[in-house]
Amino acid sequence: MSFELPPLDYAKDALSPIMSEETLDLHHGKHHQTYISNLNNFIKDTEMSSMSLEKIILESYKDKSMGGIFNNASQHWNHNLFWKCMKPNGGGSMPARLEKMIINDFGSLETFKKEFIQAGTTQFGSGWCWLSLKNGKLVVSKTANAANPLIDDMKPILGCDVWEHSYYIDYRNRRPEYLNNFFDKLIDWEFVDSNLE
Repeated sequence: MSFELPPLDYAKDALSPIMSEETLDLHHGKHHQTYISNLNNFIKDTEMSSMSLEKIILESYKDKSMGGIFNNASQHWNHNLFWKCMKPNGGGSMPARLEKMIINDFGSLETFKKEFIQAGTTQFGSGWCWLSLKNGKLVVSKTANAANPLIDDMKPILGCDVWEHSYYIDYRNRRPEYLNNFFDKLIDWEFVDSNLE
């Protein structure tokens, strides 16, 4: 089995001006495609070619000699989630179930937003910030480079890419502004809520 670039659920200009067509064209069409091409080349004619993406991530993470496989498999998984977490005119109110769980686990929506944006802002260098399920509770975390919460036995339900290629064309070095706009104007809360299943 070889992996393929998933189509976006929206036009490449649909998230503008929060995320420009140029950024999406480069990020989805070039960066994400490169991770997939690299992964397919790494696993061709190996037993991993018949594994699920999640299994490849977990197996390659255990073996440091498989760093190339892990990085490209994990980035493919991360981006698959990232594209789904956004929609045109996103942000705003969230489904009642998700809102109630966030308030229960963080104390308030404002505290959750602050923790999520702080995780993305303080991730040194390239990486991601996440909202995940861990033992039935919601937690915010950050990971470096390609890593994601799957390797810590968590289920990510929301992820934001803080590699420079995700925001530098539109925001230059203003990562906090990018994260605030992502949170307030792009997140598809209905999709995030569906990941609670």
